[in-house]
Amino acid sequence: MINFDCHAHIYERIASVPDARYVPSAPAPLARWLSHHQKHDIEGGVVVQVSFLGIDNSELCAALAKLDRTRFAGVAVVPLYVSDDALADLVCAGARGVRWNLVRGKVVPDLRSKAVRAFFRKLEQHGLHLEIHLEGPRIAPILEPLTDQGVRIVVDHFGLPSVPNPDRDPMILATNKLTDASSLYFKFSAPYRSSFDVTDHAHALLSKLEDHHVVWGSDWPHTQHEDEVDFASTRSTCNTWGLRSDTTAARDLYGINLDR
Repeated sequence: MINFDCHAHIYERIASVPDARYVPSAPAPLARWLSHHQKHDIEGGVVVQVSFLGIDNSELCAALAKLDRTRFAGVAVVPLYVSDDALADLVCAGARGVRWNLVRGKVVPDLRSKAVRAFFRKLEQHGLHLEIHLEGPRIAPILEPLTDQGVRIVVDHFGLPSVPNPDRDPMILATNKLTDASSLYFKFSAPYRSSFDVTDHAHALLSKLEDHHVVWGSDWPHTQHEDEVDFASTRSTCNTWGLRSDTTAARDLYGINLDR
């Protein structure tokens, strides 16, 4: 059973960095997200730093400060040259991962560079995973070196597949070619961010990934798609993908034990 909402954005105020791609018209309060959980039998969740706030994780940390740390965690956004002290502070606040949001042409860091290798070593030392939001054709050529970095890799939103037929989709093909997928996880969330039905892609991923390497997320408040979907519809859709349980993944990725 899916009991965990691994992807939502919380912001009590509207602000943005200068180069923000999208700024919503209304806040996404913590209390409203939790009310959805109560209605739909969700036991815990993950607050993900929203892109328009950049590396200012203060809203994220403020939300985590109000939540039960045994049931909730966070994913922050940090610069490549983040300090150990800054990462330690985020871990203390409840962060369990950091996110690279690289869609729409943002530069993919060079995984061979000294700076990126140092970045991954810091993540490893602090027990943090890397969550990556990137279009499937751009994920495909870096998937193998990503999974060799020594940290868990969480791919957002099904990996944003690009081809309706999963047998021809470059992201699916790259996943299938991995000789070791033990560090790879996928978030089954926001199917509406793809232009076609991703059910077959979900099944293809489930056939390749290790058991309990998939989590579900509501993607609340569905930024840029607020008028198309709601929490109830995203919750019901997750039942069509063949997900069995997210308990182990929630524990491994976010340190949350929903079996307690």
